[in-house]
Amino acid sequence: MALWDQLRQRSQDMSGQLKTKANQFKNKDFANGTMAMCALIAASDGTIDQSERGKTAALIGSNDILSIFPASELRERFDHYCNKLSSDYDFGKVEAIQAIAKLKPKQDQARAVIQIGIIIGGADGNFDENERIAVRDACFAAGIPPTEFDL
Repeated sequence: MALWDQLRQRSQDMSGQLKTKANQFKNKDFANGTMAMCALIAASDGTIDQSERGKTAALIGSNDILSIFPASELRERFDHYCNKLSSDYDFGKVEAIQAIAKLKPKQDQARAVIQIGIIIGGADGNFDENERIAVRDACFAAGIPPTEFDL
């Protein structure tokens, strides 16, 4: 239980940090990267069912940091990446990772995408190994050591 408490506290800390930087992140690459990250988390077990899609979409809609973007725009981008991952997981993953990699020169935004992935992954109370792998892959794509996030 202590591990979950630590994860939850870290998630809350990350959310607070992201709120203070949110307006700096209002750009297409950040929006694409966050939605790619969310789709990777949703598909981390190899499939995305409708309930999982709905839960993730609800989390996206309630996230303070992402409120800087129109909800319909985020939904469209999230659905795009989910559809790619659902139709051909390997190619969909490549496209999602490429979207995250575009933030490599903007390390503060890349870190925010990683933090959002951790928040979304841990939202159900279980940041499982598949979700950790998805976030770890995103870290490598963004040029951030996964150890920075205890992954």
